[in-house]
Formats: sequence, structure tokens, C-alpha cells
Amino acid sequence: MADGGAAPPESSGHARALAARQNRFLGREYADISKLREIAARHDRAAARAQQRASRINTKIDKLRHQATLLREKSQAVLARVPEFEQQIKQHQKDVDAASGRSPGAPLTSDVTGLHYRIRKIQQKIVDLQQKAKNLELKAASKNQKTQELKVEAARYQERAGLSEQEATTYRKRADRLQLAIEQDGGRAPTGDAAPPAPASDASEPPSGTP
Repeated sequence: MADGGAAPPESSGHARALAARQNRFLGREYADISKLREIAARHDRAAARAQQRASRINTKIDKLRHQATLLREKSQAVLARVPEFEQQIKQHQKDVDAASGRSPGAPLTSDVTGLHYRIRKIQQKIVDLQQKAKNLELKAASKNQKTQELKVEAARYQERAGLSEQEATTYRKRADRLQLAIEQDGGRAPTGDAAPPAPASDASEPPSGTP
């Protein structure tokens, strides 16, 4: 006659199989959570890297803008010297007219030719200053053009950072929902993986052949 207090070996075997399937289920679910969080972390890193690139580009933009401003100020300072030279030309021209008026028709003297030479040198200075100012303006315009190109690049990195942040948030929320579902379910495996019910103990059946 069988002992009714001892657990049958079939029941303990099914319990171990159920525990093994449950552990495998939890392992797969937690592995999925870890994978989702890893993907979210990668997107976070990509967003931070894009933000870093955009920040550096914005710093370079401010630097170029400052340099362009300095070049324009130098150009204006160079052109500010032109009226002074023009005034000197007018004064020398008056001296030439006065010298020529004292002796009309007479050959040119060294004083008159010297004044002409001074006027010509001053005119050359004015042309040189104007050319220098134009060169400075050209450099300033080139730096402004470069800032416009960098603004487009910075905007592209900002957009990339925003998209990466959205992706990171999406994967993080999926991981949170999956973990919450596991916690609410209590770690139970799906019903399809549940073990079949244990067979009834032989002790509960009447012995065969009993009169």
C-alpha cells in the first residue's frame, strides 16, 4: 500500500520543469528590457555628441562674426583718413594755381612741379587706402558667408540631436512598460508555457482486486 504523505516523483518533476520554464521566460523578458535600455543609451549618446558638435560650431560662428566686425571697423578707420588727404590735395592745388597766376606763360618752376609731385603721391595714398579698405571688406564678407554656412550645419546637428533624443525616449518608455508588465504579472510565464496538471496520486484510488 502506497504512502499518501510522500510527494510522487512525477509531481516534483513537473514543478522543476515549470520553474525552469518560468526562469527562461523571465530571462528573455529581462534581456529584452536590457536591450531596449541599451538602444536608448546609444541614442542618448548620439544626441549628446550632436549637441556637442552644434555647440562647437556655434562658438566658431560667434568667433567669425567678431572677426568680421573687427575687419569692418578697420576698413572704416582706413577710409576715415581719406578726407584728410583730399584736403591736402586741395591746398596744394591752390598753391599751384597761385604760383601759376603770378607768372602766366612762364616755364614751370621747381616749386610748381614739386607741388604736382606731392599731389600725385597723396592721390596714390588715397587709392592705396581705398584698396586696403576694400580688401578688409572682402575678408569680412567672406567670414559672414562662412557663418551662414556654419549656421546651416549647426541646425542640422541640432535636428539630429532632437531626433536621437526622441528615439531614446521611445525605447526607454518601451522598456519601462515591459518591466511594469512583468512586475504586475508577478513573473508568471505565459499560459502556453504552463506545465500540465500533475496526475492524481495512486494512494487515492482503491486497490484493484479488492472484494
